[in-house]
Amino acid sequence: MSHLTGLFKGTPSLHGPRLLGRRSTLLFSLILLAAIIVIPICHALPPDHPFYLGTYSITLIGKYLTYAILALSVDLVWGYLGILSLGHAAFFALGGYVMGMYLMRQIGDRGVYGNPDLPDFMVFLNWESLPWYWWGFDAFPFALMMVLLVPGTLAFVFGWFAFRSRVNGVYLSIITQAMTYALLLAFYRNEMGFGGNNGLTDFKDILGFSLRSDSVRVGLFIISGLSLLACYLLCASLLTSRLGKLAVAIRDAEDRTRFLGYPVDRAKLAIFTLSAMIAGLAGALYVPQVGIINPGEFAPLNSIEAVVWVAIGGRGTLYGAVIGALGVNAAKTWFTGAYPEAWLFALGALFVVVTLLLPRGIAGLLFGRKKKAEPVRENDTAATTAQVRP
Repeated sequence: MSHLTGLFKGTPSLHGPRLLGRRSTLLFSLILLAAIIVIPICHALPPDHPFYLGTYSITLIGKYLTYAILALSVDLVWGYLGILSLGHAAFFALGGYVMGMYLMRQIGDRGVYGNPDLPDFMVFLNWESLPWYWWGFDAFPFALMMVLLVPGTLAFVFGWFAFRSRVNGVYLSIITQAMTYALLLAFYRNEMGFGGNNGLTDFKDILGFSLRSDSVRVGLFIISGLSLLACYLLCASLLTSRLGKLAVAIRDAEDRTRFLGYPVDRAKLAIFTLSAMIAGLAGALYVPQVGIINPGEFAPLNSIEAVVWVAIGGRGTLYGAVIGALGVNAAKTWFTGAYPEAWLFALGALFVVVTLLLPRGIAGLLFGRKKKAEPVRENDTAATTAQVRP
């Protein structure tokens, strides 16, 4: 039972610092760069070649990479800050909606109703003019900025009130889940101006290039891979800084860290906001590859699945989150094709087995065999907080 209750607590202090280092960062970067290079080469091979990868496979792998970025954002706050967020799907979906708004504005008069200013769903609902919050989304730089600002602003406002009120543990997790469920209900309403339950779809092109083009699909895969690498390096750099060491101290002993005079609330707010922006970027990369964004992406189940990816891969490692996201979603693709009714049972069984037998996940099994995680000791916490003294 202690393994299950530990989900809402921080990971042991030996967990993160021992598994995250320069060697693991370099190895992860080289493997990812190799994949970014090799996979497009496989796509360029003749269709009858045994190593040929079709456009569908390229798009599927690109979608997995966006999930890996989302898992990375969850691991940043759960594995290193001790916050189990069940609302990161909201930030992912908001980033997706922002990109969807840009893609809808690119359709112009090529829609079903031929209106150059209004998306088809607005014409169908008898909207007379474009809402003010759609202004500017015909420009890609503005849309790209909003991809980061919209989820980041929501996370900042939410975190400002939650962290200043000292909401922690399971209570904070429930509130984050309530937040994403509230957004789910809101976006289902046609009056919101985001397509209601149908969402945004029928995208034509991005930056003037057709989304149905094979070269664009390969380009989106490469951009998703490079974005994953950039986010990983950003998180790794942050976690080796003073702020990262402070995050580990907060995770292991928040009251002690606060008593020593460190700005706990500000550190939690900064990292939580950054993780939301990373999740928003993942959503923005996801939408042009799957061709649709609807309120279903806000579903609390999606946030829970992201937590399962991180738990299975290994929280507090960064690369474990990537392993979990890629592995679980690859298994989901196979299971839902071969045994669609059995997938949720398999996922639940896998989560329970990993939680009970592999509390450090696949990453701990592969790279942490020499020393098992130990309980947090006061000397460990004192040493961690001492590293972040000015």
